[in-house]
This record gives sequence, C-alpha cells and structure tokens, in this order.
Amino acid sequence: MHLTPLSGDVLVSRWTIAIRAAGAAPVAPHPVSLGPVSHSQRRACQLVSIRADARNGVDVDRSTVVSQSERRAAILEFLRARESASVAELGAQLSVTEMTIRRDLEALEGEGVLKRFHGGAKITAGSSYEPPLAVRQAQNADQKRAIANEVANSLDDGSTVVIDGGSTGIAVAEALVTRRLTVCPLSLRVAWVFARSTSVQLLLPPGAVRSGELSISGADTVAHLMGLHFDRFVMTASAFSAADGFTEWNVEDAAVKRAAMRNAAVTLAAVDSSKYGRTAFAQICAADGPDVVVVDDGLAPDAVSSLRSAARRIALAS
Repeated sequence: MHLTPLSGDVLVSRWTIAIRAAGAAPVAPHPVSLGPVSHSQRRACQLVSIRADARNGVDVDRSTVVSQSERRAAILEFLRARESASVAELGAQLSVTEMTIRRDLEALEGEGVLKRFHGGAKITAGSSYEPPLAVRQAQNADQKRAIANEVANSLDDGSTVVIDGGSTGIAVAEALVTRRLTVCPLSLRVAWVFARSTSVQLLLPPGAVRSGELSISGADTVAHLMGLHFDRFVMTASAFSAADGFTEWNVEDAAVKRAAMRNAAVTLAAVDSSKYGRTAFAQICAADGPDVVVVDDGLAPDAVSSLRSAARRIALAS
C-alpha cells in the first residue's frame, strides 16, 4: 500500500473531501491545548464534581454548567446513577429551566439512550448505543488528559504510532501534537489535531469515514494496517472489564483495532475508569490483549485488583 505523507494544508483539503463524500458536514477543528487552562477545560473540571455529586446524592450549585453537550453529559451521568429522574429534579440539579431539560431529553431520546415518560426519563441504552462524541468529550475530561499525558510520556520521539479515535484518542493527540512522530490516525478528528503540527508526519489510511464519529474503517483500512509495522498502537475502547475484556460499539471499528494490535510491537489501551465494568457490542480483545492498560486513578481498589489479575500490566494515571 502506497503511503502519502500529508502536510497540514493537504490534510485539511482531503479531510473536507472525505467528510463530504461520507455525507457529513465538515466540523470545526478540535482545539489543541498547549497553553494555560482554557475555559472549556475549567468546565470539564466542574463536570467531574457534578458527576460525583450525582452518584453521592449531593446537591450543589450547577449554574456554571451552560454548554449543551456538558449539560446532556451530566443528565446521562445522573440517570446512570439513579436509573430515572423527573424533569423537575434534573432542572434543579443543573440549575436550568424545565423547558431546557425537556428539549435535552427529547434530543437524547432521539439518540436512543433514554426513554421519556410523563414528567421524566429513564436510562435505556443497550450495548450497541454510542453516545455522541460531543457528549463523551465533556465526560471525564480531566481523567482523559491524565491518561493522555501518561501515554505521551511512554513514547519515544521518532516512533511510528497508530492512534485510535474517540474522545480519549483526541486527548492523546493533543498531548502529542508537538512531538516528533509518524502517526497513522484512525479518525479524521484525530488527524485534524495534528494538521497544524510541523513535527508530526501523518500517514492517513484509506477506508470509509463513519458519519458523526469520523472514524476510518472497512476492509481497505484493515488491509492497510496489515501491510505495515508500528512501534505503538494507542487503542481506545467503549467499555472494558476483567471478565469481558475490551469492547466497542461499532463492529467495523473493532475489526480495525484488532488489525492495528496485530501489527504493533506494543499496544497501549487508553481507557478512563468510568468505562470499567461495562460491556459494549463488539469484542476487541481479552483483558490481557494490550501490553499495557493505561487508566486513571479513579478506578476503585477492587476493580484495580481484578484488572491486575487479568491484564498484563496496568499504569495508573493521575
């Protein structure tokens, strides 16, 4: 398979063409955090507290949470902890009007993650449901940055690296944007993070671009990966556990991940602790498939113990 190193300008052009071909509208580039803590990063920190409060039944002032994606992420987290909630309860928790909550619940029901009933909603998402990327990026943002930094510290300059998609893959890309690497991104969103980098050589794989998520998958992607050998594969997953290993919402994405694992000298699984104990639709590999599982230190002690017994090695990011 012929490889074409892409400059930032060429990548932007091809990315736009690929997105239009897939029937999706181009989206704004994801911000690369290289300086002081941003406004969006501060909001992500606030959400960590909100999710903890939802689980522990603590009521605090939510007036600072105004982003639609952040608010919907908080609603989902609250419903996961309680299974169901009333519109009034959610409005009080997030300090927004009941009309706003009803609009959010209607949108989330359209995504298939919850079911509305008179005056409230309950969680219903199954193992094949994939929450929107914007919602996932607002969830556990601090933990994902800690994981990304841990991964970045483990990579040597000059390495060839496959970087998976999803919200954690984007966080990893942001942590690596100034490094001297050859990167094969499995998502156009990850590729876009590197588009402005002058030190990263991008090798964009062929394949079909999945609308919304913008992951790259299909038979051409698998064949491309099988013809190359990489130093590292930074793998993400929708869910993981000691018993069921690493799983993914999308079957084709899971097949691409398995191909990357086979042709990487070392696979690093980058997963945040909120995904532990869950199982998604498509199997990627067993718990001992990756060489290292990089997870944040929010994992409960008993979960750490179970994972240590099943995985090859665990690195706790803080």
